[in-house]
Amino acid sequence: MERNETEILEKLKKLTTRCCTALNPSTDQNRTYIAPIKMHSYAELGCCITEIIKLCIVALENEAHQNSNTFQQPINVPLILEMVLQMFPLDEFELLSEIYEGIA
Repeated sequence: MERNETEILEKLKKLTTRCCTALNPSTDQNRTYIAPIKMHSYAELGCCITEIIKLCIVALENEAHQNSNTFQQPINVPLILEMVLQMFPLDEFELLSEIYEGIA
């Protein structure tokens, strides 16, 4: 490998170590990754799962909200959006930008 290619690989390794933090390798041998989501309790996790399911039902069938007993309370959209923000891999997008700037 040429020296320039070696330097580029070293830069990429440093960037990925610094920026790619949204996924953690799982402990099994399936080459899968885990995306951690911060929760305060099992109750909050259960609430998030419930809200996601409700949102999916409403999205799939608009009339379900009017006819179903499942929706006694409104869907907690801020809670869902907060969880999605935690899942959004901003560091990885920054890495892609740096790689693109380095290549272009």
